[in-house]
Amino acid sequence: MKPAAKILRMLRDSETGVGGSELCEKVGISRAAIWAHMEALRQAGFEIIASPHRGYKLLKSPDKLLAEDLRSRLATDSIIGRNIIVIDSTTSTNDEMDCKARDAAPEGLVIFAETQTGGRGRMGRKWSSPIKKGLWLSVLLRPPLVADECTQITIAAAVALVISIKKINGVEPEIKWPNDILVNGKKISGILTEMSSEPDHVKYVIVGIGVNVNQSSDDIPEDIKTIATSLKMVSGKTVDRSQLATDILHELDNCYKKVVAGRFSEIGETWSGYCSTLGKRISIKTGSRTITGCAEALDETGALLVRTQHGRIERILGGDINLEK
Repeated sequence: MKPAAKILRMLRDSETGVGGSELCEKVGISRAAIWAHMEALRQAGFEIIASPHRGYKLLKSPDKLLAEDLRSRLATDSIIGRNIIVIDSTTSTNDEMDCKARDAAPEGLVIFAETQTGGRGRMGRKWSSPIKKGLWLSVLLRPPLVADECTQITIAAAVALVISIKKINGVEPEIKWPNDILVNGKKISGILTEMSSEPDHVKYVIVGIGVNVNQSSDDIPEDIKTIATSLKMVSGKTVDRSQLATDILHELDNCYKKVVAGRFSEIGETWSGYCSTLGKRISIKTGSRTITGCAEALDETGALLVRTQHGRIERILGGDINLEK
């Protein structure tokens, strides 16, 4: 962890303030270096006061995403978020991450962008990413799975999102299989999982996540106003994006560790409790086929089990889903 992240963690852990000598000892740098980091943090928008008797105290954090700030809020043993990059703008964080993955970037790297000019969801659909209004991020994973098991990663991400979003008062999220998070029937978040694999193993998985956080109605494009919303519109208040980002990375780290440890069934049980698709009659277009039936459950690999009108169970790994009227 870099010195700035260590300093921020110590400031957050103290309610009364942290002395300069304690910071020097635990961060491992000189008083002059501590002062320089404090000035840099103030320039970045952190409100930090200094007292001869109580040392440094953090009063307020800025409303922008900063890599060292986010890293300082995560556990030291986190896989996801041990390396974080924040960029102002990109076409797509998944595209940025794919380049990093091909260059052998380590597992757990997270890329945030304050805006995307070519953000996308499943089936090539465009994702609106207004600047500093939401969370647009991608996570790099290198799981010990084969391709057909990677649905587990999407399921884990959905669970992490609903647990994190549910912490906001007045917000009751639900999951629409396979990758949408809804509130009051409108989409508030989506997941785009992309991977590179060999026949016998997965080389890497990129989990792209978009969350509509502080958009107003005017920020939602006209063509999706009836199907999309934001956390601010639902809760009636501005949401701390950095705190939500931290919560999401923390919960995703927990869920991912369970997947890797062979405990996907625990994730599946939680997912089932939030999923609005189960028990409904649905039609799914997967490739050239359209399958109609009742969504019954997840299997042990994360596939959706659909019972057709003929009583046959179809195992579905992905597709475009519609609820039957």
